Amino acid sequence: FRKEMGRNEAMVFVFDEPAYQGMWMKNTLIPLSVAFLDKSGVILNIRDMQPQTLDHHGSEGPALYAIETNVGWFAERKIKAGDRVTGLPRPPK
Repeated sequence: FRKEMGRNEAMVFVFDEPAYQGMWMKNTLIPLSVAFLDKSGVILNIRDMQPQTLDHHGSEGPALYAIETNVGWFAERKIKAGDRVTGLPRPPK
């Protein structure tokens, strides 16, 4: 039910273990981009997502993390698949 997100804010999702993951936007009111990352923090793929849809947006490999930002945030910064993100939280044990 997110209605807004600050310009440089994001949501970080940490999954229990690396697996093919998916996101949808059923109850989200703003467009978002999602990056799926492997256990080393390498971006597997990035997808743009439209609000209030049931479209499946999946990882292109086993992902341990997903980062959601305002739509276009990654593209504006030329962040792409293969780039590495550091400082991620540890997965649950």
